[in-house]
Amino acid sequence: MEVTIRRARTTDVRAVRRLIDTYSRDGILLDKPTVTLFESVQEFWVAERDDNGAVVACGALHVMWEDLAEVRTLAVDPSCRGFGVGHLLLEKLLQTARWLGVRRIFCLTFEVPFFAKHGFVEIGELQETDDGTTDPAAIATDVYEELLRSYDEGVAEFLDLERVKPNTLGNSRMLLHL
Repeated sequence: MEVTIRRARTTDVRAVRRLIDTYSRDGILLDKPTVTLFESVQEFWVAERDDNGAVVACGALHVMWEDLAEVRTLAVDPSCRGFGVGHLLLEKLLQTARWLGVRRIFCLTFEVPFFAKHGFVEIGELQETDDGTTDPAAIATDVYEELLRSYDEGVAEFLDLERVKPNTLGNSRMLLHL
């Protein structure tokens, strides 16, 4: 299957909505209001089939801080899974992160093996370890204080705040250093 990975347009939001609905019914993705999808369309990339122009996958890169971003809403149409479309889309998101200057990419996922193939590792609590080294997801105190001001639930998940515990979906927190 040949696809083109491109920036999402407002006309793609209905297809993104369909992809989210496919996975949110089973609790794999968080449902998002359609208005939120339109508001964040500039964060999305889509995979479009070359043979018929259908949007068959989507994914977003949401910048949280100077060197930190989250991969969000990565979804592939079930009929197109296993063709490498998700891998191509994730690579485009990582390329975009590098271009923006982001050095750490966070995600919440049930697809641990998929993200691990791209170098993501599961992360634990954001704290110093027993041997005095810092957790790879740790952030400076002043940045932490600024991030606490965010209303974004993805930021709250990254910070592992009590208000989002237990994890709303039961998925894994993963991090990649670029």
